[in-house]
Amino acid sequence: MPANPKLQTWLENAVSRYQLDLVAVYRKNGGASRWPLIAQDADDLARQLEQAGHFLPLPQEPAALANVLEVSLVDFLVEAAAGDPSVTIRRGTERGYPDLEISGKRFGGGFHAIDVKIAKRNNARTQTQSRITLYTGNTYFRYPKLPWPGILRPFQEYASHLDLVGIYTLDEQLHGRVTDLNLLVTEPWRIASRQRSSTTREYIGAVMKLDDLFAGRGEFETEAEFYAYWRKFPFKIGRAAQQQLDKLLAEQED
Repeated sequence: MPANPKLQTWLENAVSRYQLDLVAVYRKNGGASRWPLIAQDADDLARQLEQAGHFLPLPQEPAALANVLEVSLVDFLVEAAAGDPSVTIRRGTERGYPDLEISGKRFGGGFHAIDVKIAKRNNARTQTQSRITLYTGNTYFRYPKLPWPGILRPFQEYASHLDLVGIYTLDEQLHGRVTDLNLLVTEPWRIASRQRSSTTREYIGAVMKLDDLFAGRGEFETEAEFYAYWRKFPFKIGRAAQQQLDKLLAEQED
């Protein structure tokens, strides 16, 4: 499932225009004593709201902050596609796969999966603080023909898969928490490692060194090698997932 070059170019051009504008959490009952508030521009508005006590900081816990950033990027891409009849875009579920499904004449037809990944730099700024998750290995990835809950269509039906990866530095002094956000569009297999991203969950992990991530220098030489390795990996499957698998297989037989 090689990347669609037209889609990758469109996505790279779109995210090159993204500007991080998550300033803070807005607190309605702040300390402002003057209404209506009159501001000269967006920066002036933010300054006045902050001074008046209307701002609370975004969460700094990595998973929570990543979720906020992912929503911002997904919203941005949906807006980028708006008004173009040759592009059709569909949101995924919050904890499903993918975050976005893109199709349309602009990309030659077919359905394409776009997943957004956010990771924090470590203190040395040399690698991600934790390993990025590429796929859930024991469900839709292992059984790509099945319509698992939370996935918009069976994994195998996607003509290509791309990840939009965001790497940021945490600044605890800022309400917005995030500085030095760098974005990368890549095929997942190109940044894949041979390690899980969790010791307790069946997730496929990416490489951690930033130089390797941005160079697309994962631990597999080819896409075929990546799929061969991870499709044979001895993932565990919990009771709930096993019950769902049994149900899907029975429905497939019917």
